[in-house]
Amino acid sequence: MTNTMMTASKERGDLAGSERTRQTTFVPRFDIWEGSEELILFGDLPGVTAETVDIRFENNQLSIHGKVRSRQEGIQFLYGEYAVGDFFRTFTIGEAIDTTKIAAEVKDGVLTVHLPKSDKVKPRRIDVKAT
Repeated sequence: MTNTMMTASKERGDLAGSERTRQTTFVPRFDIWEGSEELILFGDLPGVTAETVDIRFENNQLSIHGKVRSRQEGIQFLYGEYAVGDFFRTFTIGEAIDTTKIAAEVKDGVLTVHLPKSDKVKPRRIDVKAT
């Protein structure tokens, strides 16, 4: 399937992995899956909870932001790759999404956002009548 309904944007260019900016803000990685009924975003956010993430939809923009707290308080790591601090990510959503039915959940460090397709873009079978 070709997805032309959605575009993702990352601040400061296209990056492989989470990016730390000069502040304590990072851009989490997301996978996007498309099925016949919906698009699903899977965000890699270890340490995030439902209380620390805020998802909003406005003017065709899906914004995901929040805060990830340190999972190991008081420990000095020699090297750390897990992002901690504020995060922010936006996606431009086409009109083909039923925005009233957008839903999200977080489990085992993965934020899952469901974007149901509107009925006007779902594939449908056309009955052929004999004449």
